[in-house]
Amino acid sequence: MSDQDIRLRAASDFSRARTRAMLSQIQYFMHADKDRLLSFNDVKDILKPKNQVYRGSQTVPIKLIVGSEGRYRDFNKYFLPRADHLRSRWERVDEAHHRDIILPPIQLYEIGGVYFVRDGNHRVSVAISQNVEFIDAEVTSLATEINIKPSMTVDEMRNALIAYEKNIFYEKTAFGQLTGDMGLNFSSPGRYDVVYNHILVHKYFLNQNREGEIPFSEALVSWYNNVYSPVIAIIRDQWLLAHFPGRTAGDLYVWIIKHWDFLKKKYGGYSLAQAAGDFSRKYGQSRGRFFRFLALLADRLFGGQGE
Repeated sequence: MSDQDIRLRAASDFSRARTRAMLSQIQYFMHADKDRLLSFNDVKDILKPKNQVYRGSQTVPIKLIVGSEGRYRDFNKYFLPRADHLRSRWERVDEAHHRDIILPPIQLYEIGGVYFVRDGNHRVSVAISQNVEFIDAEVTSLATEINIKPSMTVDEMRNALIAYEKNIFYEKTAFGQLTGDMGLNFSSPGRYDVVYNHILVHKYFLNQNREGEIPFSEALVSWYNNVYSPVIAIIRDQWLLAHFPGRTAGDLYVWIIKHWDFLKKKYGGYSLAQAAGDFSRKYGQSRGRFFRFLALLADRLFGGQGE
């Protein structure tokens, strides 16, 4: 092909990619997260990897590249260009492809088995548009215990991390066997560690009246019966979950205990029930309470726990 033909081909390729991006945006209009390219920093904030290692040059399957460090707003989930201002650079990369010019390796982060572009977003976009299956890259890996599927959204990754943390907590503490309760759930990561620390604090106070060290299992059961369960009872009696849609009883337990401690330090005598009510008035949502109340009532009547 002549230079003019290549330029025209690249212009046509970009226009076609932009059209596909717009059609995808329309298709997922009601579920925009399914069309959104993942932000590496958002994922890193959720998974909190402990270290990173440079892995050197590798050939990476493009289907496993799911996000970007800095250009996640410029491309959609399929690395289609979302804005016309990307045309000039995109077309230059596409022209290089048609001329069989070998470009430098892109730079990627790997975490959980998938990849995020550090440098080379346009090259990935063009490669996908040209049905290229593999791309050369310099890879830096970040350690995490969570396996990520290419189709996952940020919320699904967060839920996977919460499920992982729950499994670790239940195995480490034998929580389910000791309490018979498999429903200690949270809507955000990190809260099983908070509960674990609550049990340790409870154990410390129990040991004040003992000559020998009590086992952790005994402290856990005591905490469950004398601290956690009374708070959950208040949450149910006051229908507090109706004021916090999308949250769990476990979430409210953590927040109410913290709020109760704050109120006691600031005002002195404050009952747990008063602290729960005060927390709900200050931070709960009032809109739609009646309908959420009906939903919770139906859930309770037909066997649910509202958690």
